[in-house]
Amino acid sequence: MAKIEILAPFILSFEGGFSNHPADRGGATNKGVTIATWRQVGYDKDGDGDIDVDDLRLLTDHDVVERVMRPHYWNRWKADRIRSQSLANLLVDWVWASGAHGIRIPQRLLGVKVDGIVGEKTLAALNGCDAREFFSEVKARRVAFIESIVARDPSQGVFKAGWMRRLNCIGYGELKDNHGKIYRF
Repeated sequence: MAKIEILAPFILSFEGGFSNHPADRGGATNKGVTIATWRQVGYDKDGDGDIDVDDLRLLTDHDVVERVMRPHYWNRWKADRIRSQSLANLLVDWVWASGAHGIRIPQRLLGVKVDGIVGEKTLAALNGCDAREFFSEVKARRVAFIESIVARDPSQGVFKAGWMRRLNCIGYGELKDNHGKIYRF
């Protein structure tokens, strides 16, 4: 079964530190966590009575993985129950980057109910498919998804090269982090 410990360092390597890019729809972000997401987590990290950008700036890798990534993204895909680490990596990274699209589009490809909720039928279809073939299909669909984002909103083009580079570092049987380190499994 898939393990978050394999994927988390990869995601963190690409997310970097605090940013507040004017074209980023998520606004203030640290280690890939937007201020809106951190408010949903509900942790006043600095203890001043509100959850704001000051709290976001204090996030540690542990906060990101255990308070955000595992409960809200990894568990959303029930990834501990996915047999293929490669598929878990690709699917969870897509949800991390694009929300429910990273579940709904793969559900459509699997031929199960498209509801953005990973249940027994979605897991059974995923674990029953040819993992390598489905990986290629999902990756191609994710490229098309990125293209569609930029086509709909050209202001997002500033992020396209980074999104594609990250996606291209997710391979079947390996991950290549943002520093060039390769993880094989």
